[in-house]
Amino acid sequence: MDIYLVEAIVNGILLGGILALLALGLNLIFGVIDVVWIAYADIVMCGMYLIYVLYVVLGWPLPLAFLAAIFGLAGLGILVHLLIIEPILRSAPINQLLATGGLLSFLQSFATLLFGTDFRNIGVRLPVIELGDIYISYARLMAFVIALVGAVALYFFLKRTFIGTAIRAIAQDRDIIGLMGIDQRRVYLITSMIGGALAGLAACLLALQYDVHPFIGNTFGPLIFMVCVLGGLGNMIGGFVAAFVISQIISIGGYYANTEASYVLAFTLFIVLMFVRPRGILTP
Repeated sequence: MDIYLVEAIVNGILLGGILALLALGLNLIFGVIDVVWIAYADIVMCGMYLIYVLYVVLGWPLPLAFLAAIFGLAGLGILVHLLIIEPILRSAPINQLLATGGLLSFLQSFATLLFGTDFRNIGVRLPVIELGDIYISYARLMAFVIALVGAVALYFFLKRTFIGTAIRAIAQDRDIIGLMGIDQRRVYLITSMIGGALAGLAACLLALQYDVHPFIGNTFGPLIFMVCVLGGLGNMIGGFVAAFVISQIISIGGYYANTEASYVLAFTLFIVLMFVRPRGILTP
C-alpha cells in the first residue's frame, strides 16, 4: 500500500477524534434540550481566544489557561441557555435557529471588534512522530487521545451517575419526566454546562493545531452539523461513527485530489446518504 495513503488514513482517524468530540457536545444538547446550537463552533472559537489571551498576552501557564477555557465555556454554556435558549424553548424551531444564528453573528462580530481579522497562534510547537516513513503530528495524536478520553468520561457520567440517568431519561421522554420528581430546568442547565465544557476541551485541542481568527467557526461549523445529521441528531453513538466516516472521506479525498475536492465529495456523499438514511446512518 502507498505509504502516503496510509499517512492520510492515520490523519483521517486523528481528525475524526476532534470531530467526534465536537459532535458529542452538540448532540448532547440537541438530544436533551431539543435545540440546535448553530453557534456551537463559534463558542469553541471564544475558548481559543481565551486561551490566547491568558497564555500569550497575560502569561498564564498553558495548563491553567486550558482549565480556564474549559470552565469558562461551561459558564458560557449556562449563560447562553439562560439568556437565549430558555426564553424560546416553546417557540417554533425556526425561531430557535434564528436566535442561535444571531448569537453566531454576534460572537463573530465581537471577536472581530476585539482582535481584528488577523490570525493568532499560541506559539506552542510540538514534535512530529516518525514511524518509518509515516509522519504523525504529536499535537493531533494527543488531541485524538484526549478527545477519546473525554468521550469515554461522558459515557460513564451518563451511565453511572444520577444526573446522567436523568439526562438520558429526559432525552427519551421529556413530557413525562416531571412526574418522576426531576427538575427539568436543572437538567437543562447541567446539559448546557456540559456541552460548553466539551466545547472548551475542543478549544484546547484545536488551539494546539490551528490559528484562531473570528471566522474559524465557519471551518468547523458545517462539518459538525454534517456529522450530527449524518449520525442522527441527538444520537451520540451515530455522531461518533459519522465523525470518522467524514474525516476519512476528507483525508483520503485530499490525498487523491485536493482539500477543496475532498470537501465537495464529503458534502455530496452526505446528501446521498440523507436520501438513503434520512434518520442517520445507524437508523434504518
